[in-house]
Amino acid sequence: MSTLPRGSTVRRDAGLYGYERALRRVGLAPIAGVDEAGRGACAGPLVAAAAILPDGKAGIVPGLADSKLLTEKARERCYDQVVKRALAWSVVVIESDECDRLGMHVANVEALRRALARLDVRPSYVLTDGFPVDGLEVPGLAVWKGDRVAACIAAASVLAKVTRDRIMTGLDAEYPAYEFKVHKGYITDLHSARLAELGPCPQHRMRFVNVRRAAGLEPDLPVQNGPDVPVQNEAVPAVVDEVVLEESR
Repeated sequence: MSTLPRGSTVRRDAGLYGYERALRRVGLAPIAGVDEAGRGACAGPLVAAAAILPDGKAGIVPGLADSKLLTEKARERCYDQVVKRALAWSVVVIESDECDRLGMHVANVEALRRALARLDVRPSYVLTDGFPVDGLEVPGLAVWKGDRVAACIAAASVLAKVTRDRIMTGLDAEYPAYEFKVHKGYITDLHSARLAELGPCPQHRMRFVNVRRAAGLEPDLPVQNGPDVPVQNEAVPAVVDEVVLEESR
């Protein structure tokens, strides 16, 4: 999953739909894109999505881009268009307790596999964002920053992000003190303050070292001339996932 099939090339200026056009030219269609949202969050589910866009004008989604580069309203508009235009699409939710049980990388790969398996149309080729995913049963390619350069991955990114944001807004009503609708479970100053004050709730991922600290399961960091050093640089037990300080997807 490292190179395009023989005979297919993608120009640097091919645009968001260049990968799909190149693959179709060598007879590889339909093409699915898969992506996930919430891997770097320490609360809430991991959500993965898969999408197959049709060829031609029907597959051109107005305003489509990497979901992280779009405003909330623009993502919602793209979501509606992807659902309307896609030949097939699916969304899979991995709850926080299953993320803890599997570990984040395994949960991520499993979510992508499940999303692909749930498509009503079987793809001939799969594009994944960033890293290869084994066990997809069809050939594929891992595309660096794929949600910015491949339309089907960007479509999956939008489906996953919008679905997860809606879930986190719903969880905000259930756990209002944590303000999940604001930070969506990612590590922000607001979330860190609520976690320190209230401790973790059932939606927090106990493999994350900051959550374990808030639960009293890990020692606090020493303060040295200012804020704590970034926890992902610490030596922590293998069972603990690192804290991601910024939303990565």
